[in-house]
Amino acid sequence: MSIELKIIRIGDELGITLPSPVMEKLGVTAENHLVLTPTEQGFVLKAAEDEFSRQMRLAEEIMREDRDVLHLLAQ
Repeated sequence: MSIELKIIRIGDELGITLPSPVMEKLGVTAENHLVLTPTEQGFVLKAAEDEFSRQMRLAEEIMREDRDVLHLLAQ
């Protein structure tokens, strides 16, 4: 089954709209987060796990705040 998604402009970025049946199948609402994972066949889209999402947001925050330190450690 293929579903065509529409790409829309949101400010300076682009987004897609997900039809209600897709949202229901994913088990998400507008307040949830999704994870898009690349695979050899294309991409997999699934609901983000709450703990995973929290950890990713924390990691991104640390990387932003400590960018210079992480750059030095990477050398």
